[in-house]
Amino acid sequence: MAMPKPPLPPHLQEVLAKPNPAVIGTVRPDGTPNTVATWYVWEDGRVLVNMDEGRRRLEYLRRHPHVSLTVLDGDEWYRHITLHGRATLQDDPDLADIDRIATHYTGSPYAQRDRGRVSARIEVESWHAWNGGRPWT
Repeated sequence: MAMPKPPLPPHLQEVLAKPNPAVIGTVRPDGTPNTVATWYVWEDGRVLVNMDEGRRRLEYLRRHPHVSLTVLDGDEWYRHITLHGRATLQDDPDLADIDRIATHYTGSPYAQRDRGRVSARIEVESWHAWNGGRPWT
């Protein structure tokens, strides 16, 4: 069964627009998966994430830009939306992207200012949504 292609239905985009918990999946050099909790911002049908310059997942994305992001609906945690796509990396020298993401989650700019940051914009190629045992479309 093929996964739906973008755009996502408006009710799912409303969920993605909230500061929900999320897990990003990347591919290690040996082909095995790597997952880690992350903050994100949903913008114009794409996902913005941001990483410290020393993170391993950044190294993985440079080698293999395919990613998966699973967003848990904070109102009903057993509902989730998984997005599959390709990440494009760009330095965040003035920390504008991480400040926007941190403000989305905490109401304040990102506190640590002494480390380089890199943004990844994820172009969604397909998606899947689940609603506690039934499809959520």
